[in-house]
Amino acid sequence: MCSSSSFMVSSYLLIVIVHLVMISVGTGQELEFNYYDGSCPNFEEIVSSKVKQWYQMDRTMAPSLLRLHFHDCAVRGCDASILLNKPWSERTAQVSKTLRGFEVIDDIKAELEKACPRTVSCADILTAAARDSTVLLNGPFWANEYGRKDGRESYAHETNVIPTSYENVTYLIEFFQSKGLTLLDLVVLSGAHTIGRCTCGSLKERLYNYMGSKKADPSMAPKYLDYLKRKCSMAASDQYADLDATTPHLFDNLYYQNLGRNMGLLHTDQLLQSDHRTVGIVEAFATQAFLFPYTFSASMVKLGSVIQDGAYGEVRLNCSRVNQ
Repeated sequence: MCSSSSFMVSSYLLIVIVHLVMISVGTGQELEFNYYDGSCPNFEEIVSSKVKQWYQMDRTMAPSLLRLHFHDCAVRGCDASILLNKPWSERTAQVSKTLRGFEVIDDIKAELEKACPRTVSCADILTAAARDSTVLLNGPFWANEYGRKDGRESYAHETNVIPTSYENVTYLIEFFQSKGLTLLDLVVLSGAHTIGRCTCGSLKERLYNYMGSKKADPSMAPKYLDYLKRKCSMAASDQYADLDATTPHLFDNLYYQNLGRNMGLLHTDQLLQSDHRTVGIVEAFATQAFLFPYTFSASMVKLGSVIQDGAYGEVRLNCSRVNQ
């Protein structure tokens, strides 16, 4: 007789399979896999080469580019609005202070302007760079559709909707649904935290004053908590902690296994293990390693297809400013 836990995992395996099948139906967006075949045939090759160069100089740049892509798509859709460097833009917002990789996108854009002037959008560059960064970390490859335009507007206050790690699961679900993404996409894309790191400053409340208690979050594994307190003392706000304490530089499913050990670094990560709506998916990925990379690929395609209704744009000549 099967246990309820085994039944739950099996049920979510079926949901994952349906998710993988449905992604092939199409996104409904005016994007194409072969968009640059005629106008810039070496587009993906140039992006991949440049991302690899930067990764070899700084291996933390790969997860940073993946995060930059998410923050871009999370506000106005994938329109490179996060890249605009002007007063009161998304880039100046508090939630954007730790974003990195802007110089990488600028470098790629400069190279593409030599090869294919006025052709490739910054939004498409960021989408391709996020995929290539994942591959460099032993993650999956997926085929991107292209044809995004670069937005001309960017407002810092619109970033207030982006989760900051202290929201509840209901907020996370509603946020993802507002972008046309599902509960499964939420759990899958949270798995990007199998790589990367965050500042100790963002962990202070959870480690030292959880919910105003002047104590740590009681859900954290004691040994893991002790480790984090040594690494992130009250005076160490600028230090970093790995999002995945086990294999921080590899794209794998250990992020989900860590949640089962109460070793989720962020509060919102650990909640995925305790909430009845998400725990089954977490357990499926924790126990079936082959599922995560395939499902992540599908969810990244969906994320990259988030485009704001009625959006119009351009192909910027410089990713940090709109065309004159």
